[in-house]
Amino acid sequence: MITKAAGTPAICSSGNRNRSIKSDMDIVIIGLLLGGTYALMAMGLQLQYGVARIMNLANGEVLIAGAFGAFWFFLGTKASPLWSLLFVVPCAFGLNWAIYRVLIVPLVRRSKSQGKLEVDSILATFGLSFFFIGIMVAAFGAQYTDYSYLSEPVFIFGQRYGLNRVVSFGASVILCAALYLWLHKTRAGLALRAVSVNPSAAGLVSINVINASALAFALGGAVTAAGGVLLSMYLTFDASYGVVFTLKALIIVILGGVGDIRGTIVAAFVLGLAETAVATLIDPGLTLAAAYVLFMLVLLVRPQGLFGRRVA
Repeated sequence: MITKAAGTPAICSSGNRNRSIKSDMDIVIIGLLLGGTYALMAMGLQLQYGVARIMNLANGEVLIAGAFGAFWFFLGTKASPLWSLLFVVPCAFGLNWAIYRVLIVPLVRRSKSQGKLEVDSILATFGLSFFFIGIMVAAFGAQYTDYSYLSEPVFIFGQRYGLNRVVSFGASVILCAALYLWLHKTRAGLALRAVSVNPSAAGLVSINVINASALAFALGGAVTAAGGVLLSMYLTFDASYGVVFTLKALIIVILGGVGDIRGTIVAAFVLGLAETAVATLIDPGLTLAAAYVLFMLVLLVRPQGLFGRRVA
């Protein structure tokens, strides 16, 4: 009896250890799956703010519009919502190009400093976000929306995860890699990176800064809408939910460093892991609060971000 009693705590301890390892593994895998999609979402704002110097507060509404586009496509065709990327991305590109040309270019031309442009763009895009919300409420209603696609489980390291999350992560990785290669291997991508470093110097080497900024803003909107398509595969959303993703994208961009795509990718995984850890270990309702705390810590400790350079 003494031997049996002595052995019992060891068994319980081993069981607790196994449960703890499984819980930690769940946090890591779910956080990575979520962070991959966040990276694609935040790359859109990185292009708009890092290159075009426009703090677009309507970024989240573009993402939700992409999610509604995928939802509408899936209901109408019963085909994979991934096919909706073929029309959601070009439409978002064209819409954001028009927004930059009609709304932003006059602000750029009248602004006498970068600070004045940022203030004007924040006010303009803040109003634009309400305009988009009104259109989506009129078109789709104010109720929460979701749909079931690839909701069957897939096993990773013996644990069950949603196949839609895994597919969304894989598609995000492919799109992020393609965008990164385009920015670093093409002449147009080089022009955008030059404008992000120094718009005045870029103009001196025959780069049309206005056209490059318009391209970056439009491409950022297209990438954000693509992120909305992928998130819609497992997320419940409504027309007013965009502000949450605007905040998250802003946190990722600031955390990673404005103008640095590598930092955006790393910061997206950091936020995904942080949100998953808080939701698993504390309370799911505190994930947004955790993101805000992370944002404040970055501003206080390293305002230039993980990969950003400190301003002299």
